[in-house]
This record gives sequence, C-alpha cells and structure tokens, in this order.
Amino acid sequence: MTEIYISDVVHEDVLADIRKNALVHVGYGPDKVSYLDVSENIDAVILRAETFTREMIEASPRLKIIARHGVGTDNVDIPAASENGVWVTSTPGSNSNAVAEHVFALLLSLTRRIVPAANRVLTGTWAEGRGDLIGFELSGRTLGIVGFGAIGKRVAAIARGFGMRVIASDPIASAADVAAAGADLVELDTLYDGADIITLHAPLLPGTRHMISTRELALMKPSAIVINTSRGGLIDEDALVTALTSGALAGAALDVLEAESIDMKDPLSHNRVPLHAVPNLLVTPHIAGQTQEAFQEAGTRSWSEVRAVLAGTNPAFPVNATDLHKIPA
Repeated sequence: MTEIYISDVVHEDVLADIRKNALVHVGYGPDKVSYLDVSENIDAVILRAETFTREMIEASPRLKIIARHGVGTDNVDIPAASENGVWVTSTPGSNSNAVAEHVFALLLSLTRRIVPAANRVLTGTWAEGRGDLIGFELSGRTLGIVGFGAIGKRVAAIARGFGMRVIASDPIASAADVAAAGADLVELDTLYDGADIITLHAPLLPGTRHMISTRELALMKPSAIVINTSRGGLIDEDALVTALTSGALAGAALDVLEAESIDMKDPLSHNRVPLHAVPNLLVTPHIAGQTQEAFQEAGTRSWSEVRAVLAGTNPAFPVNATDLHKIPA
C-alpha cells in the first residue's frame, strides 16, 4: 500500500481524499510520528514547515517525491533529493492572494495602531491617552515592492485600491510588465530611498540573504515601515532592531523570523530578536498563507503532484527537473 508522510496540518478535505488512497503518517497532533521512524516505507511526502534533510532523504529508499505545500523550497535539501532521484515540487501562486492580504493586515495594524488600541480596551481604558493612537492613511503613500512575482503583483493591485503609488524592484521583471500592473520599475536603492512602506516578496537565496541590513536601512526614510512575509533571512535582524530602537525606522511587521532557518516549527527557541523590547515591531507566526482558500488550493495541488509522480508521470511544477538523477525502478 502507498504510504505518505504529511509534515503539518493540511486542509481537511484534501487529507480525507489522501486517506482514501494511501496510508498516512503525520508529523503533527496526537498521532504525530518521527519521520525517521517510518521513512523506510514512505513513497511520498507533503511538506510544509519541516526541514527535510539529506539524512531523511537517504533513509527513504521508496521515496519518489517531496511535494512542498507552498512556494519556498529552502527547507528541502534539493541536491540530496536530486541525487537520490526524488522529485521536489512546489505550488506557485496557491497562496498569493492570502499573503498579499496579510501584508495589508500587518500594515494597517501598524499604521492605525490596532494592537495597542485593542490592548488598552482590554485593560479598561477607552478615551484616556487616545492621543497616542493617532495613525496615518495609506492613500497618497508610496509602496515599494521588492520582488514582483505573483504575490508582488497582487499586493500592487490592492495598494492601488488604497490610492497608493506603487514602485517595484525585481532583477527579472521588465518595465512593461511592471507598468501593466500599475507600478513603476526602479532600482533597489531608489526603492529603499523613496518608499514609505517596503514589502519583501523575494526568495531566500545566497544573493538575497540580509538584502536589508545597516546600509539599506540607512537609505530609508525615518518614517518608513518594513514588512516581510517572505523569509526571515532576507533581513539582518540585528540591524533592524537597532534601527527600530534608535528611531531610524518607524516600524516593522514580520510574519517570518531568521530563526526559522534553524527550526521552522519552533523558531522562538532560537530567536535573537527581543520581541517584547523593540518599539513598533509586530510579529505573526508565519500565517500569511493560512486561509481556508489557500490551504485547499496548496493541498489539492501538492496532492495532485504526488499522484502524478506515483503514477509514473512528471509533475506540473518541479523544482529540480534539470538536476534529477533518474533511478531505475
């Protein structure tokens, strides 16, 4: 019988369909198992927030596919997968709208002082000190989008609805493509210098790690806000804390932390950001893509990739197609 390992919660309808077709092992909840305890029998993995290492791949003689339930693949040892004839796939675009909407949930929470305002009500305070909760409107502000893929374009569309000017920077985007989405293509330093809000939608690669550090933060307006819903490693968190603490930056909202590169499921155990001590910092636990709609889409598509590979056909969205070493059945 086909055996599948699912690292984290997926949409209940998708899980029900998988259970009809395979024996399922899960890495979460009361029935949680350690992958290495079942690896010898696993044919496919649907992976969310678990790091999949060379050790795990090499302990899986039947494994044919690691299907990422999402876009990023930095939590998979892709060279090891390719060397062992294991497909790695992703679900591009499945959570674009969810992430884009979360950008504005974070942004409005900061600009309209939602969290401190709500906390004051919980302590029994209504009018007293309300002058400290004056925010600012998005209309007329400049939004800078770093990375103009599916999520970046959706962010631009929402921003235009708020009456914002949109500028974007992406090394592979064309000016015509960006203009068609209602934005202006600019150099990265120009974006940092001119934007009131900077939102990151770039992949985490060796060349993008700490793409925002002391130099880049110094280019930004003291009134600027930085939002990161992509990967924590894009921002030098020590530099960010310094900028926020000194008042060189007005605010930051993060849905990701650099410590996720150590442990995606429990980054707080490795986190170096003093979350309670940094002013105007809002952090959510990597939930930007967590909507019912995005979960169903990502789950359905990752399960579709698994079924294709197990049926002997190529997946629709492979990450390692050019490097895969085919291993005889």
